[in-house]
Order: sequence, then structure tokens, then C-alpha cells
Amino acid sequence: MVFICCDVAVFYEDMALNEIFKNLILGSLILLVMLSVFHNLAPAPQVSTLDYSGFINDVQQERVASVVIDGLKIEGKRVDGSAFETVRPSVLDPHLIDDLLSNNVKVEGREPAQPGLLQQLFFAVLPVLLIIGVFMFFMRQMQGGMGGKGGPMSFGKSKARLLSEDQIKTTFADVAGVDEAKEDVSELVEYLRDPARFQKLGGKIPRGVLMSGPPGTGKTLLAKAIAGEAKVPFFSISGSDFVEMFVGVGASRVRDMFDQAKKQAPCIIFIDEIDAVGRHRGGGHGGGHDEREQTLNQLLVEMDGFEGSEGVIVIAATNRPDVLDRALLRPGRFDRQVYVGLPDIRGREQILKVHMRKVPLDEAVNASVIARGTPGFSGADLANLVNEAALFAARNNRRLVTMEEFEKARDKIMMGAERKSMVMSEKEKIMTAYHEAGHAIIGFLMPEHDPVHKVTIIPRGRALGLTQYLPEDDKYSHSRRYLLGRISSAYGGRIAEELTGGLDAVSTGASSDIEHATSMARNMVTKWGLSEKLGPLLYGEDEGQYPGTARQNYSSDTSRIIDEETRRIIDECYSTAVRILTENRDILEAMKDVLMEYETIDNDQVKDLMARVKVRPPRDWHVNDVPPQDVPPPSAAPTNSTPPNNVTPIGGPAA
Repeated sequence: MVFICCDVAVFYEDMALNEIFKNLILGSLILLVMLSVFHNLAPAPQVSTLDYSGFINDVQQERVASVVIDGLKIEGKRVDGSAFETVRPSVLDPHLIDDLLSNNVKVEGREPAQPGLLQQLFFAVLPVLLIIGVFMFFMRQMQGGMGGKGGPMSFGKSKARLLSEDQIKTTFADVAGVDEAKEDVSELVEYLRDPARFQKLGGKIPRGVLMSGPPGTGKTLLAKAIAGEAKVPFFSISGSDFVEMFVGVGASRVRDMFDQAKKQAPCIIFIDEIDAVGRHRGGGHGGGHDEREQTLNQLLVEMDGFEGSEGVIVIAATNRPDVLDRALLRPGRFDRQVYVGLPDIRGREQILKVHMRKVPLDEAVNASVIARGTPGFSGADLANLVNEAALFAARNNRRLVTMEEFEKARDKIMMGAERKSMVMSEKEKIMTAYHEAGHAIIGFLMPEHDPVHKVTIIPRGRALGLTQYLPEDDKYSHSRRYLLGRISSAYGGRIAEELTGGLDAVSTGASSDIEHATSMARNMVTKWGLSEKLGPLLYGEDEGQYPGTARQNYSSDTSRIIDEETRRIIDECYSTAVRILTENRDILEAMKDVLMEYETIDNDQVKDLMARVKVRPPRDWHVNDVPPQDVPPPSAAPTNSTPPNNVTPIGGPAA
């Protein structure tokens, strides 16, 4: 978004001048119209029109008393007092004057009309005025025109949008789930409200606050809430708005933005995505004359060039604080960093309640239940969840939003929209059922695993089927057992296809599962120190500032060992998954049949299948006569050197 900010005094001055100019033009136009109307409405004397032949005949008959010759036009009076006018032909008539005089006609000539002094002055000055007016018009357009709408000459002006204290309606009451971050910035509000309270004790407020965290966690919303609580002007700009093709433009915009901010102090400058301009210098590209580096240098100077007593606080947001220049993060500039992370279960409940204020809810809707079922959701995800639920209710012509709509919305966000119009053959549907059953069985039997939430063979998003796991609690770190369990369950779909149809029946549907498992196994070896052979060392690659500049920091022999360790972990997890499905082949067949019957099953049906009891129909199923599934008890998961564990949602066969 590109916004233009203008000085308020200049803005109103331009408005006044433009109003005067418009009033003068409007008054002149009205006067001209009135004069034209009066001139046209004035009574004119009755004058008859006579052709030239009739005029010559009247002259020769001595019926004409006098004439006034005005070029080709002849006006005259007859002897009887009547007036007439005629137009002589453009050809020369040398005998006209002789005929008039010989017939006793009084002849007069009319002097050509001469413009008056004012008229002459007007026509002399008009071209000059027009040239000056056109020149001024284009200059005003190039300099931004009224309101600062931008032009070729305004590229050095700040593009920050100014929101006055009356325009900002966001407060801390609109921000939920980030209590620690609100506590960190609360003293900024106190300082902006009463700066003298801190200054009299020699205290200085932080000049810059850097808010970092995953996307959608509410960094921008928190910055607006600070300005809304403090009731101060709020300048908003994106980091990319500083950078242009011409070197020096970004630096000029930084200077202009801080000049405007000082005039509005106390105020807040919010720079979103500051990593677009604040990346660390010395990358070897562009040198010191690079536009981005020039802009960063000017930003460093401006932030360290004004005192905290001026009441200008810079708040920036980024998802990549690791790429920012160190000079930008030192005390005196962005000397306070606030991490805005993903909300926990209590935070998600608070966020849901904030977004549910404007939605008519059914009495059975429980925000805490929804919060437990949405681990890993950011504030933006939860806002989208409430909106999707409201849209589902509107499509069904309901007056209230129920828990059913919230469950549908959650499934749509986590698994994708159902593709009910997609037609699958019976053979492909059976293979998809085997695939998803393999994921569900291994995930269910892995120790410390998240419960299976839903298994479906209805195409969703890019997948032909899906198995979704829902953790019972928020998790912030994962054990080796958990990771090995995820790898094992990732191969459950492929192994189920191989067990039921042979190696030739294995489809390409497990491509995303294989990629997911391989990446996790390699990270265990190179980043997380979970390989017994290589130990707790980092074998990753140094990320470069620009794409393609990563540097490998280990030898070729170490690279070979990394590949061997990765392969060993995959083989062990694969063997564990094969053994579990082989020992529970009857459950695999039973789950396939249930999926073919219901298409979607949830945790209750999975528990019935694993307990080898009669399978309950899903809650939204209308057929009650479902045959029981009789199978022997499941085998326990092995607890050998390949300890398994829990899993996140595993994708089905790719479409």
C-alpha cells in the first residue's frame, strides 16, 4: 500500500487558494452568460431584408432617401421612412455610388469598429496569462498537486500515511492472546500520555521498538492499539515504500517522514516489513551506493539523531529479525524487541471471543472447545475461522452460527475445501481408503501420539484423501520419539497400498509424505543433533543474504555419513510401520470398508475399529443400520530402538 502524507497547514492553504480561483472563474462565467442573455433578449428595431436587385430598382425609382455602407452590408431608409438592409455581391460595382448620387440618395460610410483600451489590453495579456496558467498547472501536478497526490517531482516525499488520533479506533481491548507483548509496550502508552512523568526523573523512553514473530500474530494491530490508547498521530508505511530505482530517493523519503513526525510529536511511526530495507549491509552486491543501503544509512542517522523527549517513537514489524543489520538493533535505535508469538489455548480463546462479538452465536457455541481444536492457529487464522463459520451459516440460511459451522470452517482451513464434484473411480477410491487407513492405524498405535481427529476419502484441496491428527495440548518442543513416530506414520499410506495390492499397485499419492519424512529425518541428523553417530553438531548450510549464496560447512565424507544416517532412520521407521500394519491387517481391511461406507470418520469410529467393536455411525450420518466390525485386538506398538510417537495431519494421495 502506498500512502501519501501532506502537511496540514499547506493543505488548507492550497484549498483556500483553489476555492478563490474557482469562485473567480465561476463568477466570470455567470457574468458572461447574463450579458449574452440580456443582449439576446434586448428588442431590436424592425428592419426588412431586401435583395440587391430590389435595392437597385428602388434607388432608380427614387424611393430610397439615405444609405449607410458598411463593407458589403448596406443599411438604408426609404422615402416613406421604412428601414431596410441588403448585402451587395462581393463583385465590384463601380456604378453604385454614381447611381446613388444621381438619384438624390444620401450616402454615408461607417468606420470599422475599433476595440477599446480594456479590450486591447485583455487580448494582449490573455496569451501570457494562459501560458503562465498552464505552466503553474503542470508544476503543481508535478509537485504533487492539492493533497499531495504525487507526481514526478514528489518521489522524494514520504509515502507514509498519517492517521490522526480521531481516526484510530483500535485499542488494547481489540488485541487478545498477546498479554506479554501488551505488557512490554504498555509503558509506551504511559509515556505518550504523560512524557513529563518520565523526563523529570531522567528516564528516557525507548526510541524504537521492534516487534517480531510469525505472520498473522497481530504485530500491526498491536502498533495501532498503542496509538489508539495514547491518542497520538500514527504514521504508517511499508519498508518497500522507501526503495526506488533512483539512488537517494529512499533516504530523502526517510528524512521527509521524520520531519513530518517531529511536527506532529508526540506521535508513532510504524514501519511494516522493515526487513525490506533493514537487511544487514556488506552482502557484496551493490556496494555502498546501493539504494537500499543508502536508505538504511539515513534511517540509522534519523533514529539516532533525535532525542526521546521529542515524543517520536518508531515501531517496526518483521517476520525475519535475523536478517536485520546489527546497527539497527543496537541500544539507542531499536533498543527494545517484543516477540509476538502464536497464541496458546487461553490466548486463542480470548482472540475468538474478540472476533465473535459481531457474529450472532448459538448458545451451544463454546470458544474454549474451538480453541482446543485449533492448535497452531494465529490471530489471523482465528479471524478467518470465525468469518468462514459465518459464511457457512449464511449459505444455509441460518439466523445463528452454530458449532457445526465452526467445525466445517476448521476442517476447510486445516484440510482444504471439499471437492464433491470430483468423480473418482471405485478402484481409486478403494486405494485411497487403504492409504488413509494406513496413516490412521500407525498414528493411533504410536506412543505419545496426538489423537486421530478425522479420516476422510473425500477429495480436499490438492489431496484425494486426508488423515488429520489433533494434539491435546500445545507443544513447543518435540522429542526424538515424537519425530520417529511422525516419520513412521508418514509412510503408513504407502505401506498400506503395498500390502494390499503389491509393489506394482503403489501410487504416486505418497510423494508429499515421502518428502515430509525425508526432510524431518535429515533435520534430525544435521540440525537437531539426534543422530548417535554424528552427535550434537550442526551440519546445516549457512544461509546467504541472497538466493544461491548458501555455503556448505562440512566435508564430502561428512556429507556421505549424513546420507547414511538419514537412510538408516528412514529404514528403521519404515520397518516399524510395516510390522504394525502387518500385525493389524484385519483392522486395515475393516477401516477401508468403513471409509467406503461413510467416506468420513472421526475419532469415535477410529477407536471402535481399533477396539474391534461395532462401529458407531458418524454424528452427521443418517443411516443407523451399520454392520459391526469384528476383528481381533490390536498389537501394541514396538518399543525397540525405533521408538515411535505422535503425528500432525498427514496428507493423502496427491490429486
